[in-house]
Amino acid sequence: MTSAISLDGFDVVLGRLGGWAADQDARGTPVAPMPAAPTDHWLVHTDGRRDLLPVRRWHGPPEPAIESLAARCTGPTIDLGCGPGRLTRALAQRGLVALGVDISAEAVRLTQGRGVVALRRDVFEPLPGEGRWAHALLIDGNIGIGGDPVRLLRRCGALIAVDGTLVVEVDPPGAGLWQGQAYVLSGSAGERELRGPAFRWARVGAEAVARTAAAAGLRVADRFQFGPRWFAELARS
Repeated sequence: MTSAISLDGFDVVLGRLGGWAADQDARGTPVAPMPAAPTDHWLVHTDGRRDLLPVRRWHGPPEPAIESLAARCTGPTIDLGCGPGRLTRALAQRGLVALGVDISAEAVRLTQGRGVVALRRDVFEPLPGEGRWAHALLIDGNIGIGGDPVRLLRRCGALIAVDGTLVVEVDPPGAGLWQGQAYVLSGSAGERELRGPAFRWARVGAEAVARTAAAAGLRVADRFQFGPRWFAELARS
């Protein structure tokens, strides 16, 4: 059985400790070669679920789903939990005012390295432009931030304008609503696993988003898919 040591949460996924290049070219694509045996990272939930984190996707250029999401945005957009900034950059490349927000210093550094604006801040702290954003985005599982989706959606509702929308990525139908704790586990075959500290997290399935949004004073304006990924666009009730 492998042993585990503690380290800081998602920063291991974003920086060099996880074996991924932080250096990027002008398009925001990592320029250092990937290791022959890259480290894998999982988000481990206390109910036993273990999700392999799509680190290569996060660090790469915007994939078609991200480009399609950016195309849905028509005004100033705030990307909450922006990670390495591929979505923030896709928004900016379309000429939109875009702000990436992440609690991770490494995430903010990488996003700024793509040539776009990012702020290190907790989503529940004061943010620029509150009540004036045309769109707010919670993508790549970020609806789990804080472990309380109703509180998070209510907070995001306060960020958007009266006619603004909130786009959230949700789990496929059948996932329901789960709230608990999770941690990041990183490791390669034959190596010691690195375990991050536990933090509160949540999951929301496509069938649960309407009632979760309603409890936060929002309504589902649209649901859509990109391949296996599910999304909902929310508006104020």
